[in-house]
Amino acid sequence: MIMRSPLQSLLFICLALGLTLASMAQAQNLFAPAIKVNDKVITQFDLDQRARMLTLFRSPGDPTKEARIQLIEERLKLDAAQSFDVLPEREEVLVGMEEFAARANMSTEQFLAALQGAGVEEQTFREFVTSGVAWRTLVRARFGPKVEVGDNDIDQALTSAAIGAGNIRVLLSEIILPAPPQEAAAAQARANELSQIKTEGAFAAAARKYSATASRGRGGKLDWMPLSNLPPALHPIILGLARGQVTDPIPINGGIALFQMRGIEEGTVAAPEFSAIEYAAYYIAGGRSPEAFATAKKIKNRADTCDDLYGIAKGQPEEVLERGSKAPADIPTDIALELAKLDKHEVSTALTRADGQTLVFLMLCGRTPKQAEDLDRGQIGLSLQNRRLGSYADSYLAQLRAEARIIEY
Repeated sequence: MIMRSPLQSLLFICLALGLTLASMAQAQNLFAPAIKVNDKVITQFDLDQRARMLTLFRSPGDPTKEARIQLIEERLKLDAAQSFDVLPEREEVLVGMEEFAARANMSTEQFLAALQGAGVEEQTFREFVTSGVAWRTLVRARFGPKVEVGDNDIDQALTSAAIGAGNIRVLLSEIILPAPPQEAAAAQARANELSQIKTEGAFAAAARKYSATASRGRGGKLDWMPLSNLPPALHPIILGLARGQVTDPIPINGGIALFQMRGIEEGTVAAPEFSAIEYAAYYIAGGRSPEAFATAKKIKNRADTCDDLYGIAKGQPEEVLERGSKAPADIPTDIALELAKLDKHEVSTALTRADGQTLVFLMLCGRTPKQAEDLDRGQIGLSLQNRRLGSYADSYLAQLRAEARIIEY
């Protein structure tokens, strides 16, 4: 037994008490207000948790800065929803959590477990979903009656497509995320976050960091192209975008695509749509390895047309070279997206097959023009409605921020 003098005992008690008080002070600081938005408080704990969640989602930008922006905006949204008495019920929030988790191919329980494993508490995710559900409800309730999409609006959109979607040119940026089976959930969660980007700069930064195509070096920026070059299923989606707006994640073979609208214009001469697109795909073992790309470069130097690929594939298994002519709607989405960027006999090496183990040497052989097909009226109407609602929502949020009392401690 260690004997202490009265003085030693007193010092020991003071030291222990001091450590306890320091720990208490640190905890108090963690939960003290860091930002006040009107009468709603954001603590340092809230900021740390959101930054941790954004890091887990691999969101673009500085997680600390993005956490402050998001939480301020969410407090404004909740404040507005509360004033209009449209805060979601518990069941609505649970449905929202389930839908978000499903985008990553997980149940709510699995998604929460993944978050908790990274140090993110359930309440952090729940509050994130609550603000999103509340804002959507408020926007629909407040601006839905003002957003009228009539037959004339749909007719105008359909007419533009009917004279040839090529009469409309679009200026897009792209992000193509690889999503092999073992990384599908993480890729989907990242895509969900990227789809919320609102500025061209943030999208370009994300493209440079995450995209798997050659355009990543240009921040994902594509040149002007006729809308008709894109897969038909994407036409209403692209037409429904406002400038700066990003599509929802679009599943493709082995990946996920997102597009941001940078510009749209109607040309004076309509380009034709196509009844068929002919292309050739030569498959190279090795995926995205330096050796596979070196082989692709050699083939590109030898093949000026699709016919030249027959000589290169001579003596190899038949499945090494695939060539055919298909209707645009029958072409796999990832191949159709790459073909949209190509002129006749140009090449892309952006795609893979066999879970990334095979590089695709893709060459456009030609396009056969056709009369444009009708687009779905309901889908066009919904796209126009969402576009207009989004514009109202952005303007309203900017107004709320301008009128708010925001104090940062």
